[in-house]
Amino acid sequence: MTDVAAPSGIARRLLRRSAAARKARYSTIKIWVGAICAGIVIIPVALARVLPLPDPVHGVLKETSLPPFSPGHLLGTDPNGRDLLSRILHGGQTSLLIGVLAIALSGVIGIAAGAAAGYFGGWVDTIVSRLLEAQMSLPLLLMLLLVVALFGPSVPVITLVIAVAQWPEPARLTRALVLVEREKPYVAAAQVLGLGRLKIIVRHIVPNILSQTLVVVFLLLAQAVLLESALSFLGAGVQRPYPTWGGIISDGRELFVTGAWWLVTIPGIAIALLVLGVNLLGDGLRDRVRRAKAVTG
Repeated sequence: MTDVAAPSGIARRLLRRSAAARKARYSTIKIWVGAICAGIVIIPVALARVLPLPDPVHGVLKETSLPPFSPGHLLGTDPNGRDLLSRILHGGQTSLLIGVLAIALSGVIGIAAGAAAGYFGGWVDTIVSRLLEAQMSLPLLLMLLLVVALFGPSVPVITLVIAVAQWPEPARLTRALVLVEREKPYVAAAQVLGLGRLKIIVRHIVPNILSQTLVVVFLLLAQAVLLESALSFLGAGVQRPYPTWGGIISDGRELFVTGAWWLVTIPGIAIALLVLGVNLLGDGLRDRVRRAKAVTG
């Protein structure tokens, strides 16, 4: 028998130029760029209570509306003399806390409802599908404002409202994936072995689709932060004087036209970087998961 020849340089170049290789490189680039953009925001926000920052709530009146790079205030101050960098980092903790809790809760609700609808079918599928259609037909922001106005703008209420608003996305994906998985041989084998339907869903079906659904849940973080910022901007979020990104922009919007551009621009850049980073990172991870699923069948 003759040994298989090693691939030539031309073959290697052709392989690198193939569509699959290009997609793999693009997904890697998206993951790295997204991780860097998100990390620029998330890491300082996570360390806000450790860093030597001024009080984000109480300011010094003689230091009002200082521009960026002022002595002792890297990003300047607001009209109440409060350090803008400190307010952005501490406000980011509130926004990210609400966003992470909201997507965790919406992921649990969506995966549970979608798995039940996809596996059981019948009236369970009908009820979940009608709830999905009703939820997605409502104006999202108006619904959030109504619920917050009824129950008050506290962190638990805002978190629950955003979670309820976001559960349709993971539910729809989970339902579609479970409809495919329940027809596979391993599910039939589990049924023959006498496993209950709930055990089959929890132990066998959900673990096989979890990677795909978790990527979608992660992508909802950007939307959750934007929704929280929108509520805070409109005065329906966490109440002043505690900082949130939307609240900081709302406080500075009137002074933006008078020259205090940093009060709106810098928090807006922080939100844009986080949303861009989360979307790029989630998109790259989704491409990786799809390729891995295609290879394993």
